[in-house]
Amino acid sequence: MLNYRHLYYFWVVANEGGFARAAERLDMAIQTISAQVRLLESSIGHQLLKPSGRTVVLTDAGRAVFLRADEIFLLGSRIPEEAAAAATGPSVRLSVGLSDGIAKLAAHRLLQPVLATSGLKLICHDGELEQLMAELALHKLDLVLACQPPPHNSSFRLSSERLVASRVDWYGPAALVSDQKIAEFPQSLKDLPILAPTSHAALRERMDRWLENLGIQAQIVGEFEDSALLSIFSAQGMGVFPVTELGSADLVNIQSLQLLGCSDGLNEEIYGIYSSRSKNHPLVRKILNI
Repeated sequence: MLNYRHLYYFWVVANEGGFARAAERLDMAIQTISAQVRLLESSIGHQLLKPSGRTVVLTDAGRAVFLRADEIFLLGSRIPEEAAAAATGPSVRLSVGLSDGIAKLAAHRLLQPVLATSGLKLICHDGELEQLMAELALHKLDLVLACQPPPHNSSFRLSSERLVASRVDWYGPAALVSDQKIAEFPQSLKDLPILAPTSHAALRERMDRWLENLGIQAQIVGEFEDSALLSIFSAQGMGVFPVTELGSADLVNIQSLQLLGCSDGLNEEIYGIYSSRSKNHPLVRKILNI
């Protein structure tokens, strides 16, 4: 059984860069801390620290142990807060993964049905779809919002529901969105710098195909994974950008952005992906409307 007191002393030494500073921080004798670290090394069977001048540095084994200890003591530091939260009343935890490609401006709208839940503790993770599906399969997440359903050949055995098919609108700063550009939309996109989602987003492929069908050779001047970040760069005058009708409602907070036009035939689909276990989560069922 790992002695976590020994692990803690090692972790402090590694953070402080030496036994002397660790002893000062812990208000203990250097010899005591050194002996505790040696006991840890003995129990693990590997040297974790090695001298480097007046300090110590991590060995390869020590680096691996330190990274894990970092996680352990970070989790431990949260225990009082979580215990206090649990004591004050019941809470409902909902952990949601947002895939790289999804318009983050739309995520709030999709989660709106559950945001007023009493005692809600909402945790949102951002990442690549494959990794999020793996975490969903391991029950680390309750729901994943993505621009596409899980692949048919996926080994994760997940299901999905299409939550929305939202029209795509185009916005830009007043300096670029003139009355003439609005009147000539979508052909006016030929003459405007465009900020686009990255290739991670399913919308990007559909946007490129839509522009190609219109005979428009896009001037892509920036690519962004985060739609909120994309809108900020646009507001500073860098270019125009596409955003789902669902997400565009949040753009009213950025007063310098104006509507350029509404796409005909360009939509973004958003799916809720869930496991057989998470399907029984009451808030997941509410979001999926099942």
